[in-house]
Amino acid sequence: MIQPPFRRPLLAAAAGLSALLLGCRPAVQTPDAQAGRADRPQVLTTFLPITLFTRAVAGDCAEVTALVPPATGPHDFQARPGDVAALKNARVLVKNGLDMESFLDKLVEGAENPDLKVIDSSRGITTLENPEAAGDAHDDDHGHAHGTINPHIWLDPLRAAQQVNNIRDGLIAADPSCADGYRRNATAFTGQLRQLNEDFSRQLAPFRGKTFVVVHDFAPYFADRYGLKAEYLVDVPEQNPSPADLARVADTVKSTQLRALLSEPQQGNRSFNALAGDLGIRISVFDPLETGSEQAAQTSSTYGEVMRRNVSDLVGAFR
Repeated sequence: MIQPPFRRPLLAAAAGLSALLLGCRPAVQTPDAQAGRADRPQVLTTFLPITLFTRAVAGDCAEVTALVPPATGPHDFQARPGDVAALKNARVLVKNGLDMESFLDKLVEGAENPDLKVIDSSRGITTLENPEAAGDAHDDDHGHAHGTINPHIWLDPLRAAQQVNNIRDGLIAADPSCADGYRRNATAFTGQLRQLNEDFSRQLAPFRGKTFVVVHDFAPYFADRYGLKAEYLVDVPEQNPSPADLARVADTVKSTQLRALLSEPQQGNRSFNALAGDLGIRISVFDPLETGSEQAAQTSSTYGEVMRRNVSDLVGAFR
């Protein structure tokens, strides 16, 4: 049908505007024709950093849902009735691994989903032993809930990049139809992680060899990457410190002339705060990214924003 003359300019303008808008959409968010697929795979993730990494890689290729609510850390997670059903219907489950998600095996077994592909993001990553496993046990009565390997690999940006690549490979294997999208998204995000590492290396270079103290044992990989030493009060957050723990940290503070202890924003530790008061030093913040808000969990940039704040606070504590 011949269009009336006065409609032709409007149609041309609309077409041009649509092309412009589509051309401005970032490739990381829209992997070509895969956007809006009705058959997008259902992908479950465990806790916050794994959710952030998976969403960064998935883009529009997959539907990503957190099994562990962002405000709940993996240490505090209690399975809900709907979790087994979610696992039964999912195509992929992404975990940190290294026994961080001790609750997971029974849940997966109960879901009875033989087609579920589990992506262990720690595969092939060089790990660090917990002090107990290395024969450097503290003089207390605590057992270690994490096993022989420290699982907090995501706090080293370069190990985090390896996790992202493991997630990429697992998603491609589960959904090869969107392989280009997964590769493109992973490349963009790992580039951001490498830039973080370069920036942190420069910022922390003047403090190589210095010690910092955190509430629980989440910082060895971060410290290892930047030539620092990390001490901690307790192994895992729900433990109460023993008198030996408090004495050990007090000795560390005095011998290293620390000016601040680093607490976690999600929880207070009365013993930690009281110790800082007794020693006459301040409390600063280091967020291990184990929990966060619902809004933070939706945005992959959360990782970089939180880690930059951590480094800024750590530099301030050293100074």
